[in-house]
Amino acid sequence: MENKFKAKNDLVRFKDAFSGHLQPHLRGPKIEKWIQISSGLLVLSVVLVCVFTLVTLPKNGKSSGVKRKVIHTDPNFSQSIIFRKLQSQSSVIKPVIQKMTLDDVFISVKTSKKFHDSRLKVILKTWFQLAKANTYFFTDFSDEETSILTNGHLVVTSCPSDHSRQALSCKMQAEFDMFLKSEKSWFCHFDDDQYVNVLALEDKLRIFDANQNWYLGKPSIERPLEIIDRDSPELQKKVSFWFATGGAGFCLSKSLTEKMRDHAADGKFSSVADKMRLPDDVTMGYVVELLAGVPMTRIEEFHSHLEPLRLVNNLARQISFSYSSYGNEKNVIEIDGFSESEDPTRFQSIHCNLYPYFSWCPPNVR
Repeated sequence: MENKFKAKNDLVRFKDAFSGHLQPHLRGPKIEKWIQISSGLLVLSVVLVCVFTLVTLPKNGKSSGVKRKVIHTDPNFSQSIIFRKLQSQSSVIKPVIQKMTLDDVFISVKTSKKFHDSRLKVILKTWFQLAKANTYFFTDFSDEETSILTNGHLVVTSCPSDHSRQALSCKMQAEFDMFLKSEKSWFCHFDDDQYVNVLALEDKLRIFDANQNWYLGKPSIERPLEIIDRDSPELQKKVSFWFATGGAGFCLSKSLTEKMRDHAADGKFSSVADKMRLPDDVTMGYVVELLAGVPMTRIEEFHSHLEPLRLVNNLARQISFSYSSYGNEKNVIEIDGFSESEDPTRFQSIHCNLYPYFSWCPPNVR
């Protein structure tokens, strides 16, 4: 109250003093009105200055020209969606490249007597030349000429020579058992109607650690296979799993094959195939995913004849190719090179496209 009266008295004194300096003709009601208006404007200005000062003053009453760092006290802030998004954009995940070479890979090819001359001939001329030391051919017939051409790596099994489920599983058993006796880090299976880009295979396997459980392949179906579990009472239970089609090829890490020993080694693989009544590649998926508990990892660079091969491009990155024919229509890789009559599978043309330094490659590729 005292301040209020003091301000009023000051205004009165200002009015009297100001009036004393005016000429007589300015004194009177007009000047009093002018002084009232001026006094009001002065009071309003003082009020506005005070309000502005209070608003801009820091909470602690101290002004500072230094910018203070904002500290987030919320412990969950670092887990916020925005923070995680920014963090993911600022960091790049790089695959760990393993120290390995093609010598660490055991490549097995399943074949039969009737295909020694037709199917194996083009394989032995092309990609086998790049992987002689570690590629083995599992067959049902002893052929001296083929044995010499395979660098002595023609493995003759006691399996039937037909294309039955039992014959295929029998040869897969021989492949698996021979790998377990090797010192290799990877077991990679292919069929005798496939071209294998061994350098692309080597590059791909370097991304994965063979000391961990890896089942690498490509399925030929859109969803997991569902079958009746023949171990269930009255065959009431169903199980589902993915399997990598043998027509595209697949690879198992050393760690995984050791995990599979109790389920697949020494004749057990064939027994599972017979009991479940499954082909060899389907049995492999059953053993790996359901018995060993390891999921399949899809590798897009594997290709089988069950897909439209004309759509495959960027050949240097692809791992496997196949071929097939349906009447007059051929399902093959479309590539320039040899004529169709010279190279119906297109494997020679693929090989020369990838490795043009081979002496027998045509000039238009080299």
